[in-house]
Formats: sequence, C-alpha cells, structure tokens
Amino acid sequence: MPTTKYLLDESRMPRHWYNIAADLPVPLPPPLHPGTLQPLGPDDLAPLFPMSLIMQEVSTEREIEIPEPIREVFRLWRPSPLFRAHRLEKVLGTPAKIYYKYEGVSPAGSHKPNTAVPQAWYNAQAGIKKISTETGAGQWGSSLAFAGALFNIAVTVFQVRISYDQKPYRRALMETYGAVCHPSPSNLTNSGRAVLEKNPNHPGSLGLAISEAVEVAATNDDTKYALGSVLNHVLLHQTIVGQEAMAQFEMAGDDPDVIIGCTGGGSNFAGIAFPFIGQQLRGGGKTKKRRVVAVEPAACPTLTLGKFAYDFGDTSHLTPLVKMHTLGSTFTPPGFHAGGLRYHGMAPLVSHLKELGLIEASAYHQTECFDAGVLFARAEGIVPAPEANHAVKAAVVEALRCKAEGKSETILFNLSGHGHFDMAAYSAYAAGKLVDMDYDQAELAMALAGLPSVPEPA
Repeated sequence: MPTTKYLLDESRMPRHWYNIAADLPVPLPPPLHPGTLQPLGPDDLAPLFPMSLIMQEVSTEREIEIPEPIREVFRLWRPSPLFRAHRLEKVLGTPAKIYYKYEGVSPAGSHKPNTAVPQAWYNAQAGIKKISTETGAGQWGSSLAFAGALFNIAVTVFQVRISYDQKPYRRALMETYGAVCHPSPSNLTNSGRAVLEKNPNHPGSLGLAISEAVEVAATNDDTKYALGSVLNHVLLHQTIVGQEAMAQFEMAGDDPDVIIGCTGGGSNFAGIAFPFIGQQLRGGGKTKKRRVVAVEPAACPTLTLGKFAYDFGDTSHLTPLVKMHTLGSTFTPPGFHAGGLRYHGMAPLVSHLKELGLIEASAYHQTECFDAGVLFARAEGIVPAPEANHAVKAAVVEALRCKAEGKSETILFNLSGHGHFDMAAYSAYAAGKLVDMDYDQAELAMALAGLPSVPEPA
C-alpha cells in the first residue's frame, strides 16, 4: 500500500529555528524610527518586547536554539504530520504528487502556537505577567491564550470586530484558555475611540487592532505586546514547520517542485517555505529550482497589488516604519471570511524575497477558495480554515496545470489550520450566500497616497 502520512519521532523535532536573514543575497532594509527616520536600535523596541525576542528580531545568525522548555510544550503536537493527498490527486486526475503539512493538529488548531509558545515563554522568563495582542479570525488570539495559560500570563486580545461577530466560538476558545477578548475598534483605547467617533459601525481591521494592543502595552509598564505574524522573530519561530517537512520528504524519497502557503502577514508561508529557500540560497539540496508561491485574497492583494515602501504596521501609527508590500496603513479590507488574511501589509522578509524574485504571488476570491476547500474536505476529510483554503486553491491550480502539461511535479502546501470554528462560513457557502468581495479602489488609492515620505538612502 502507498504511504499516506509521514511521521517523525519526537526525538527528530528540530532543535534550532532557521533564520533566513543569514542567507539573504541582499540585506533586509532596516526598520525606522517614525520620528527620526533613523534605523531602530534594540532599545527602541524595549517598551513592547522582552530583550530576548528583540535580539532574535535583529539577529543574522543562521540557527537559533529552541530552549528545551519550549520543545517540551511542542511535544504535545509536534512533529506535525506530512500527508500525501492520494485521494485528491485521484479526484483531480493529475499526474502531480500533492503533499500537505498539517498544522491543524495543534491544541489551538493552527500553526500559530509555534510562535505563541516561545513568545509567552520568553516573556515569562523576563518576569512579564500581562500581554496584549490583536487577532483577526482568532487563531492567533486563541494560540496566545493557550500559551498564556501554560506560563501564567494574563492575555488581553483585541479581535477585529467583523471576525468577533462572525466567529463566536473562536472567542469562546480564547476565553476557555483564560484570555479576555474585546471587539476592535473598542472604547478602551484612544485608537479605538477615535475610529468609533467617525464610524460607530466600523468593521475593524488588523491594523487597527494592532494599534489598540500596542497602545495598551506602551501605556502600561507591566504589559508587553505580542504579534502573531509579520515580524522577523515570528517568522523565525514558524520555520520548525519547513524543517520538519524537509526531513519528512527525505523519508518519502521525494522533493517538492512547488511550495505553496497562504499569506496575510506571512508567518505560515515563511514557516513552510523559508527552510527550502535557504537551502537553495546556500546551494544545497536538489539542483532543481523550486517555485515558491504565496497566495493571498483578491480583496486584500498586498503582494500582487501593494506598493513596496516604508509604512506603519498599524492604523494609528504607533509602530515603527518597516519596508514591505503595503496597501496603506489606513486601508480597511472588506469583511471576507479569511479574517487572518485581512492585513494591509506583508512581512518585510516575505516582501523582500518577492522583490528579489525568489517567490511569486497569486490572488483568488473567496468563493473559488471555498470551492477548493470543499473539494479537499470531500477527498481528504479535513475541513480547512478559510485562510488555508487559499493554499488549497493554489495547489489545485498547480495540479491541474500539471495535468494539462502532462507533468508529474511534486506539490507541497501548508494546511495551516482546520475550519472547525469557521462553519458559519461553510454554511453560507452551502446556502449560496457566500459572495466575493472587492476592495474599495478609491479607499486604496487614498491609503497609498498617504504613505509616509521616507528619503531614499544615499
């Protein structure tokens, strides 16, 4: 019988995170202080993060050791399985081989605990007892709530209002783990009140939720901030996914030609792709050139239509300036169901790789992504999260391309989470009520016109 799943023993769990900054052919543009427009130093980030995470953020070391207390928690679900999607291949009638790395086996049901647990542990080591954060669909919020419970840290979550309303059971999961969850915009911060004064029915955005969480951390000495994507140290923590996948492909005697991940802020995409990209940059592994595809929502097309420029990571401009693909910090995406992908910017590292031509990007509307997700569920049995449906869609597109071209390529995608708390979206899909949403072109133009003016380096 052909092998369906490839399982690593716990003893083979990676002992180090991989830092792609060590192998970049061109260094990443530095983050800038919003007041002076000078490169940030570690001390500038100290009000928000413990110094251990700040040093990871700025590190250029190729490997950073994973502390044993973190690996001990990871053993609850890691190493995660790599599956061969035999049934999906048969349904599609493709000669391609399709594999998926399944991160829905974590306690919170997604890849997010891969960074939530380290962030909570490093905060606990620094004596921090409170953390504030934001969340879209709730996968990050529930993951940090889970990690906070493990390390006795009180977690406050600002959840984008449209997702707060759409996904009540993700909120319930956060509360079960002990976190306090507020809809964003809220009346609890200056950032939230300013938006509600202009529009009491504002649907919220990740940029705005970040503003609220950062404001709470910056104005309370006993509170730090944690981010679920975008930043270098967050992407670093996710590389355990791709490292495991590389070992599992050795078990399978195979090697991917195409690597796919959905992208909102960039963390799960980086997790699956960065170790493979780093291998190529160092000239190791197979000699064939892999294609690496980042997939995003057509209603929030950061990589495909955004501008590569310095911008704020939040709506209220409380964060440093980072160079990334952005739709403008004031841009509010429409309320489509993939709440975790509704962010105006893309991780600087992912954006940088796109500019260097090392990755490509595609965008799809939500109904065609749900088409692919339902097809996948009926073939493989796992109901993907709406975010992960974007990766499923791209994998189907690549498999059908192989069918049309008569090529037997190997496709790998990251199934970043399950959709068990997103069934309202699937119910809307089944009832024919799920519609494609387009961004407001006038709002996008206005947001891009408002990008900060940053002089080019001499």
